[in-house]
Amino acid sequence: MYLAQLNITNFRKLRNAELQFQSGLNVLVGANNVGKTAVVDALRALLAGHDEPYPRLDADDVHRPKDGKPAGDIVFRYVFRDLSQDDEADFLAALKPNPTGILEAHITIRYAEADKVGRLRAKRWCGDHEDVGLTSDMMENLRGVYLPPLRDASQGLKPGRTSQLARLFRLLADDPGRESINEELKKIDEQLKGDPSIVKTNTAISTRHKAMLGSQLLQQLEIGLSASDFQRLASRLSLLVDAFEIEQNGLGFNNLIFMAVVLSELAKNPEASYRGLIVEEPEAHLHPQLQAVLLRYLETVQATDGEKPVQLFVTSHSPNFASIADIGSLTCLVDTGTEVETFFPRTINFGKDKLEKLKRYLDVTRAELFFARRIIFVEGATELMLVSVLAKKAGFNLREHAVSLISVEGLNFDSFLPLFGENALKIPVAVITDADPQKDEQPADGSESQAQYPALGDVVNVSDNTAKMKKSEDAFVKVFHGVKTFEYDLALHADNHSAMLQALGELHPKIAIAVKAKVDNAVDDATKARALFSGMFERGSNDVKKGRFGQALAQVFSEGAACVVPQYIRDAIAHACQIEPTKP
Repeated sequence: MYLAQLNITNFRKLRNAELQFQSGLNVLVGANNVGKTAVVDALRALLAGHDEPYPRLDADDVHRPKDGKPAGDIVFRYVFRDLSQDDEADFLAALKPNPTGILEAHITIRYAEADKVGRLRAKRWCGDHEDVGLTSDMMENLRGVYLPPLRDASQGLKPGRTSQLARLFRLLADDPGRESINEELKKIDEQLKGDPSIVKTNTAISTRHKAMLGSQLLQQLEIGLSASDFQRLASRLSLLVDAFEIEQNGLGFNNLIFMAVVLSELAKNPEASYRGLIVEEPEAHLHPQLQAVLLRYLETVQATDGEKPVQLFVTSHSPNFASIADIGSLTCLVDTGTEVETFFPRTINFGKDKLEKLKRYLDVTRAELFFARRIIFVEGATELMLVSVLAKKAGFNLREHAVSLISVEGLNFDSFLPLFGENALKIPVAVITDADPQKDEQPADGSESQAQYPALGDVVNVSDNTAKMKKSEDAFVKVFHGVKTFEYDLALHADNHSAMLQALGELHPKIAIAVKAKVDNAVDDATKARALFSGMFERGSNDVKKGRFGQALAQVFSEGAACVVPQYIRDAIAHACQIEPTKP
């Protein structure tokens, strides 16, 4: 039995959100203030209650659209699937058949009717009818543990009657084990009472106590073990870590220890039909390596002999988690500007081998795309270093507009773009790519095809890859290209020649001198651009590397050199920033 679907209506930033969950690990990702904690509280509204009270909601939690008026009652709807026969018996009143006839458990919670202080009253029911209330037995069968962010796990591991360690100890001990522990504790207690030091201490206290109170008020005092039976021992158990007290251990490792204890208690508890663990922002105390260790383990948590399945919900705004999590486990929350929507990458139909390529490319840097509000995709290192500088030259500040600049390292756009658009993540996405015009037939005189070095404004026959991406455009995803390549399109503007030659001279002074002579002898802008471009990047020795040149040129532009930003780059930046493009 697992929670397969959660519908949230009119709760904080979520007007109407539907979340689909897997039976194992579910990683909920999204930017700050996008609604991840709202989803967590919606889960806790049903699954809490064992270790902590259910979350209390008030009138301020009701979703308000832009007109500021409350949108209606807060409603959470839960659908559980894969019920066993015992589960069906435990949740009989909640059962409903799905379209294929398989029984599911449906539970609803509505928060409404605020009291005088604004607190909303919660009503829980089963199936479709409000008069079929959720019974206490059903609630006991839904076992959930919530680990909040910035938690001090050592507090949860301290000795106490309700500590997670005491609960696990009591759960795993059988009756013969309890009796054996009681007998051993009794023997130890009797031995200690006969120790001379214990006797002297007890005599000193008793004598003083008798002198103080007299024979009529005297109480019988006796020094012994405070944990003299199984129950008392359970409440006094503590963990040592490398011979140190738990409080002396680091917060990150304590959180991992606490999760190990909680997962053990959940998996070995035979009394609940459903078990869930909700972990909010586990990255708070873990460095990237430990984040990877934790996530890899959570992905492998499965029911084994003597254990029950545990469904896991992890919220994160860490690119580390997003990059190493299996893409099938991701649930994305994205603010489209009008409302928050959900998106599940596992529902996308990728082309052949494209999903595998995406998984390989989703390192920490590119995993930023799951948290971005706006994105500009570029081909490689040159564009990655130059586009933000060109944006400033054109009067845009990508950071202020919350634009993420991401390189796909070549022409791998088709692995990333299926994640965006009208049927996926609805955020503005601009793709800056090369036109890479296709070669025309070789002229009869043996000269090179003019189409390979077009002039500014020429209509070019773009590459098949660029043409294919153009056909897939929609309101959110737009593709922008010039007439040839990024560097050539920069060189088509005469005002950029000085900066480009300066950057080249810092890397290859001799090549720069030779290229400048060719540029000076050229008669028009297209010929000058050809001389500059071919002199750097079409030499047989391949001395000039585009990445190093892009870095040098970005520095020259940043230091104030004259710069004309090609119009297609202006248009791409304007689309990502969602403002009107400007002219050079």
